[in-house]
Amino acid sequence: MRTLKEAELSGKRVLLRADLDVPLKEGQIGEDYRLKALLPTLNYLLKEKAAEIVIIGHLGRPNGKEDPTLSLKPVAVRLSELSGRGIDFLPQLPPNPSGLIPKLSMLENLRFWPGEEENDPKFSQKLAELGEFYVNDAFAASHRAHASIVGISKPAYAGLRLEEEVKELRGVLENPARPLVFILGGAKTETKAPLIPEFAKVADTILIGGKLMFDPKLEKISRTVFPVDAVETFDIGPETGKKFAEIIKSAKTVVWNGPMGKWEEEKYELGTRRIAEALAETSAKTIVGGGDTIAALAAFDLLEKMKYVSMGGGAMLEFLAGQKLPGLTALDYQS
Repeated sequence: MRTLKEAELSGKRVLLRADLDVPLKEGQIGEDYRLKALLPTLNYLLKEKAAEIVIIGHLGRPNGKEDPTLSLKPVAVRLSELSGRGIDFLPQLPPNPSGLIPKLSMLENLRFWPGEEENDPKFSQKLAELGEFYVNDAFAASHRAHASIVGISKPAYAGLRLEEEVKELRGVLENPARPLVFILGGAKTETKAPLIPEFAKVADTILIGGKLMFDPKLEKISRTVFPVDAVETFDIGPETGKKFAEIIKSAKTVVWNGPMGKWEEEKYELGTRRIAEALAETSAKTIVGGGDTIAALAAFDLLEKMKYVSMGGGAMLEFLAGQKLPGLTALDYQS
């Protein structure tokens, strides 16, 4: 995989694909962990004297149409605050980028253009004109074959965060401290359920929560442990929380993706909180990922207790299931 430190950046225009998909409500950003994770790569580019940096990314699912509630403008403002540098906002693609782009800028939500998710070569070319080098630091979007991930034919490099993500997750597959425990929950059963047989080849134990716990087919998969009680259909029960915590206590590596239930409501938060507290207390290597998991940990004030926080949700799971991620393939990654 081509990494950023191989690139000669001085005086060059750089197109930086970032993970900007932060929680946004009424123009206010909630948890901003993804933006903080971008700072090392951004600061490296500036230190290496890149002439211009255009930051691109997406927010939400506007389905190829402009949606003021999903504008990246508030994200540009917040990243400017975090970086201590002025970031100009570009509401449209510049018609003639050369010499017209500010030193540091952010383009509007890529998904406002239908060509992004359609992987339209013409849209890829318009993006490519914004830089001489392309840097992908958006691991969380690298399982998508979208224009900004796979379509830009420039010298391409992995950003510092993306490189770190691959190293950490590869360690789970190649030489984890055991017992290795996977914890899977959340609401996206259609994407997670098919991957569980692959996880069973890697993990010693898989703890099942969220909507997955109501899929009887998964109980036939070896090494899966299902709840013994539940709070209605919206959370694992107290006995399950206790059982799962004991398994976590004896683990050496734990990977968690997906809350145990509808944690946003107080009466259904106890299962997810119990898992979060067990991970905070363990000396095991803890790797957590997925937007809802990160949001829950942040709400419980336990995010900083995790050993590693992956920016990927689906990308993290697909990588751990041994699947090829289009964004990594575009960087010549060899698994």
